[in-house]
Amino acid sequence: MATTPPASPTPLSHLEGRILFGAAYYAEYQPQGIAAAVDRDLDLMVEAGFTVIRVGESVWSTWEPRPGEFDLDWLQPVLDGAHARGISVILGTPTYAVPPWLARLHPEIAAVHRDGTRAAWGARQEMDYSHPTFRRYAERVVRAIAARWADHPAVIGWQVDNEPSQQLPHNAHVIEGFREWLRGRYGTVEALNEAWGLVYWSHRLSEWADLWAPAGNAQPQHDLEWRRYSAELVTEFIGWQADLVREHARPDQFVTTCISYPRPGISDDQLVERLDVTAGNPYYRVQDGLSSAVDHAADAGWWTNGPSALFTQADRLWSSAQAPFLVTETDAQSIGGHADQYPPYPGQLLQAGTALVARGARMVEYWHWHTLHFGAETYWGGVIPHSGRPGRVYREVAELGRLLGRLGPALEGYRPDADAAVIWSTDSKWTFEFAGPLVSTGGVDGFTHPDRRAYERIVNGFVDGARAAGLQLTFLHDRQFVATDPSQWVERYPVLFAPAVYVADDDLLDRLRRYAEAGGHLVVGPRTGYADELARARQAVAPDRLWQAAGVWYEEYSTLPEPVAVTGTWDDQAGTETTLGRATKWADGLLPGAPTGLEGESAEVLAGYQHPFLGSFAAVTTREHGRGRITVVGTIPDLALGAKVARFAQPSPIAEAWHAPSQITVTSGTSTTHQRIWFVHNWSWDEVTLSLPTDLEEVTDLADGSTLTAGDELVLGPWAVRVLGEPRG
Repeated sequence: MATTPPASPTPLSHLEGRILFGAAYYAEYQPQGIAAAVDRDLDLMVEAGFTVIRVGESVWSTWEPRPGEFDLDWLQPVLDGAHARGISVILGTPTYAVPPWLARLHPEIAAVHRDGTRAAWGARQEMDYSHPTFRRYAERVVRAIAARWADHPAVIGWQVDNEPSQQLPHNAHVIEGFREWLRGRYGTVEALNEAWGLVYWSHRLSEWADLWAPAGNAQPQHDLEWRRYSAELVTEFIGWQADLVREHARPDQFVTTCISYPRPGISDDQLVERLDVTAGNPYYRVQDGLSSAVDHAADAGWWTNGPSALFTQADRLWSSAQAPFLVTETDAQSIGGHADQYPPYPGQLLQAGTALVARGARMVEYWHWHTLHFGAETYWGGVIPHSGRPGRVYREVAELGRLLGRLGPALEGYRPDADAAVIWSTDSKWTFEFAGPLVSTGGVDGFTHPDRRAYERIVNGFVDGARAAGLQLTFLHDRQFVATDPSQWVERYPVLFAPAVYVADDDLLDRLRRYAEAGGHLVVGPRTGYADELARARQAVAPDRLWQAAGVWYEEYSTLPEPVAVTGTWDDQAGTETTLGRATKWADGLLPGAPTGLEGESAEVLAGYQHPFLGSFAAVTTREHGRGRITVVGTIPDLALGAKVARFAQPSPIAEAWHAPSQITVTSGTSTTHQRIWFVHNWSWDEVTLSLPTDLEEVTDLADGSTLTAGDELVLGPWAVRVLGEPRG
């Protein structure tokens, strides 16, 4: 009788049927030494349900104490001990932490800052990662480590480098490479002069040598292309390392890097193309910073505030490859500096971990296992405190470990639900960091200064409102969106938000319009369709290529120093004018119909500004187009207005039947074993009781195995989560 041969192992075989759980582990940092620490630490990890650790990425000078002298066996007790206990290992290459001897021998590899100064040594990532001398030494240490440990049975994957692109090097050879890159794209200086409009301020080039360095640049087109080029250097560097490791890695070992998404040289969807799986480091504020009432706008770039922002970080991780992802670092205790100490409230670690899993994480790893006794991160809290004795945080981590151990099989093939998608434009983000539309603070020079996080603030206005309305979201990179016919996106996501898609070519804008024609509801936000692929203001009626289909246009726009009330009769049965929310930071003066001399149908006005000047314009309009609809929002909505827009676009979200109060979020997804899995989170100190929706005949609590039926009460204590499985019929 013929038998089916076993499937060949793949790089992601280790993720099947389980959710990896663990922490970065640095036994070499323990004051008492590796030998004394390993057994104690690994035994505690087993008790906490750990199935994975990440090691080795921060100590190049330990791997190679002197030039060409390698010590590759120091890690053996960790790898052997982990394997003996069934703990898998992700091994990191140490190229982000250059040893002092390399800095001394080759000071020329130091990164040059924008102001022309060289990076001083003594921190990390001080180097120009494209410098050929650095690459030569990096290749040597990467090959040595990979060749030595690729065959160890504990090693399931490789992390190349660590949070790449802490800075954008401005070294002379990088600037020269930028010129050559531009020559390849434009061919001649005449073509570049025309494309960038360099007649302005007498910037026309006579030859390529005339191109100025980014340090003195004030032209948006120059900056956008510089950011694109810089991101290509980062992508190439990570891909180069991944290929080096693969020369030694087993077929069942994956290769990734850990992405810090706010880093300046990260184009995440392109970066992951040469990797096996996306991995990233979502950090978030705890305590009241994780409550449902927190102000999202207070986030600091590398960490976020509030549940909506935490879900956004996870959804962005999914978006990089449109696939499940790994969390390589996240909060254990306090994050940040010595004076920034906020341990999580009881229950918050369980909440955050399950929130990440609910949006597609197949691994949750803390940074890090034990709080360090020295160095710049002495007070960045690990799972274990300085005393080395497990405490409350360890116990709560262990609780999450037990839960994820039970959830793993149920989440096989898991895909998060989404009521709507949001277009993400990295080019627009970069452009707004350089010359954005929102005001930050005024300067003594009399000019206002742009808010470098303008792109995120515009997008978050729509995202946070949609989540407040009970919608679940996913993100689509603009490149991913144009790679598939719009009608197929309509089948998957019936609503598409397109705020701040500022840098866009004609094809992208046409595909947005075709999305509505095919039956989707397109929600257009401020600045979408205003510039072309080089961030040049379009010589067309705004929003270009969309206004006729939308039935609305504008030529005026205004900064809003203070929020402005937005009113309308929207959905009011008596036709009474009511306040729907507020316009914040920016207002487009929307005009239904067509400009004089042009033809076009008129949109329906849903809302207007309550303001003596802006009151003559519409704030929100809508119009049917093809089999779908286009709604245009001329401002950054506050939470109330954003929720109103979202429920108009998607009146029947997947979790609608839960009728959850504002401090509760309900997220969900499907798996190979369950028709739907529900994650119900309480982001507050209040105990909340919900009734199980009547259309859920029976669900299983995946934590304790108990059964609930329609109408049963579901009690959530403070900072609690329940995970419920709806079986397949």
